[in-house]
Formats: sequence, C-alpha cells, structure tokens
Amino acid sequence: MELKRVVVTGLGAITPLGNSVNETWTNAIAGKSGAGPITLFDASLFKTQFACEVKNFDPLDHFDRKEARKYDRYSQLAITAATEAIVDSGLDFEKENLDRIGVIFSAGIGGIRTFEEEVGNYYLNKEKGPRFNPFFIPKMIADIATGHISMIYGLRGPNYATVSACASSTNAIVDAYNLIRLGKANAFVTGGAEAAVTESGVGGFNAMYAISTRNDSPETASRPFSKSRDGFVMAEGAASLILEELEHAKARGAKIYAEVIGGGMSADAYHLTASHPDGLGAKLVMRNALEDAEMQPEDIDYINVHGTSTPVGDVSEVKAILDVFGEYSYKLNISATKSMTGHLLGAAGATEALFSVLAIRDQIVPPTINFEEGDEDPEIDYNLNFTFNKSQKREIRAVLSNTFGFGGHNASVIVKKYTE
Repeated sequence: MELKRVVVTGLGAITPLGNSVNETWTNAIAGKSGAGPITLFDASLFKTQFACEVKNFDPLDHFDRKEARKYDRYSQLAITAATEAIVDSGLDFEKENLDRIGVIFSAGIGGIRTFEEEVGNYYLNKEKGPRFNPFFIPKMIADIATGHISMIYGLRGPNYATVSACASSTNAIVDAYNLIRLGKANAFVTGGAEAAVTESGVGGFNAMYAISTRNDSPETASRPFSKSRDGFVMAEGAASLILEELEHAKARGAKIYAEVIGGGMSADAYHLTASHPDGLGAKLVMRNALEDAEMQPEDIDYINVHGTSTPVGDVSEVKAILDVFGEYSYKLNISATKSMTGHLLGAAGATEALFSVLAIRDQIVPPTINFEEGDEDPEIDYNLNFTFNKSQKREIRAVLSNTFGFGGHNASVIVKKYTE
C-alpha cells in the first residue's frame, strides 16, 4: 500500500523556559537555563534542592476551580499544551470528522503528586478508616491526560498513552505518525507531559544517584558532555504537536511547519537504568529511524541528542553517533537542549521534537549550554560540533531527535523541511 505523508501543523508548549511555544523557543535560542530552587515543596532536607519548574502557572487561568480539582498537575500541563497546539493548527473541529482525529499523549510517571497526597492523607488519618478522593485513581493514571484531551474536544479517533520512561513522548509521536501514514486517522494531538518534581520524585532519583546535587549553582547543573557533570536536572512541563495527513492539511489550507519522515525504536536489553556503555541500543534506534525514513546519514544536519548530563549516558550516545554517522559526524550540529530545559522525563521527547521542528523553521540550532574550557572529558571527541553555549545558524534540511529511557527503551524521530 502507498503510505501517506505526515506533516506537523500545530505546536504547543509549557516548559521551564516559558509558558508558550514562542517564549520557550526564544529562551532556548538565547541559551537560558530554566533551573532554580525548588518551590513546589520544601526541599531543604533533600540532597538535591533545585529543579527546572514551570513558572507562574496558575491552573485557574486555564480551568474553572471545579474542573481544576479533577486534574493532577501533569494533566493540567498536558491540556494546556495541547490546547495551544490545537489553536495553532487552525483545526476547526466543527468541520472535521472527529472519528478520524485521535490523541496519543504520554507520561513516564503520571499523577505522582496525587498519589503522594492521597496515600499520605490515608496514613496520617488511618485511625479514622480509609478515606480516599473519588478522583484519586482517575487523576493518577498515566493515560488520563489523553482521555481528558479527547473528551474536551470530542475526538473519537485512536486514544491511548505510551509509557516508556524518558522515551515515552517520542514513542507517542512515532505511533501517531505510523497510524496516519497507514490511513487509520487524519490527524493526531500528540506529545507528552510530566509533573514529577515532588518529594518522592526527587527523593527517588536522589536514592539512585541519578540527578545533580549542584545546589550552589542550579543554572549550571545540567552540563552535558562536560567532565564535571554529575547527573540530570529534573524538570516538569508539557509539549504537543499536531500531526496531520498531508492532503488533509493542504485541503484546509493549513500552515505546515515540517514533515515527519521516519521513526525508530529499539531496546538496550542491558541494564535497569544505565545506557549500554557502547551505545548498542542507541546505534540501533538511529539506524532504524534512518532506514524508516529512507535516508542516509548524510541527509541529517542536526541531532537533538538525549544528552542528559549523566556520566555514562553522554559518552555512550557520542560513541553511537560516531559509529552510525562515521566521518560525517564532524559535519553535523549536535546539541543537548536538556542543558536548558532540564529533563522533562515523559515530556522530553515531545519537547525536543518541537525544538527540532522550530530549528528547521528558523534554520538555527539551539545550544548546549554550561560547557567551560578545561572541563573536557577524555572519553568524548570534541572535534564534534556540540553547539556549545551559543545558537548557530546553518542550513537544516532534516533533524534526528533521540530519547532513551530507564528500562533500555530507545526511540528516535526524524523531521525534515517540507517540500511539495
């Protein structure tokens, strides 16, 4: 069968860099950090006392009080980003066949704050007998944001969440892309959301020694490819993309940001939390994405890497790039935008896919910030262009975006400049 072409027609974001796509992208291009002291709870007794939080978000600016109480923070962020993307796309749902518009929206964890609050209240008051909010389970589960988006807009197409840790929202995008090109839907609201900057979220990652403890300088704590890196910086937020079948988009006169051209998936099959030291799963997922896109390595101009600022992960991803792209690796731009946003966990892939689309639109590569001369890691080849500290203008025809998750889950998506 002839596969349909899939394009991006809408974008939405609420991130540590801004509460809209334009604010987020402007700050990313400027190389700003979204990190700061934790305000969502008292972190004074924790090893890590900072994170990349969404700033100045009041749910009552977006929902009425009764409605807001039904949503965990992660769902509030998801709906907010999805709404911006839908408005941006110009889709008029009164004129659309809503049976053929779906929602695939991810979370790596879901409603962890709701879980904390409900279980905590139970144990504080257990002598009174079990008392739980009737919205406890619906607020907590990782698929509920997807359900809410579909109910708000009446979208009856395929509807589910992908859960693959930090690869979750890239998997969501790839699934939406595949269903559209197979003719199963006209359009999807896709993306991811996470709101795990909580006591158990930070405490759990601290117990694993996974996150930075650079409390004296939060803004410089996420430092991918630097020798002094000591773990990722937790973040929260959401990003959404509207994917649409090309002819459907053209028929309604939609603006087209970029084309989704390929997706890959793989597993490390190696370790609970660590990447394979030789990047075996990373190599495989990039090759799978290139094969799916019917592209050669030389067709890619920029890689938005997973680049979390962990000791093993950064090195293994560089090894994988050098293996897959060979000598052409030195002609690529590479950047780790988590240096600015922090790690949005289940929302990371969608945020970085959004950055990839905007990089194509504006022909500019956002930077990897916080690198300092003298902080080179002997295991990393600095002849590669990591786009350190300052955005770079260049011709960008296509971008590969990588995400790797705990459990060895790997997903990559390729977007390219749209041409007729």
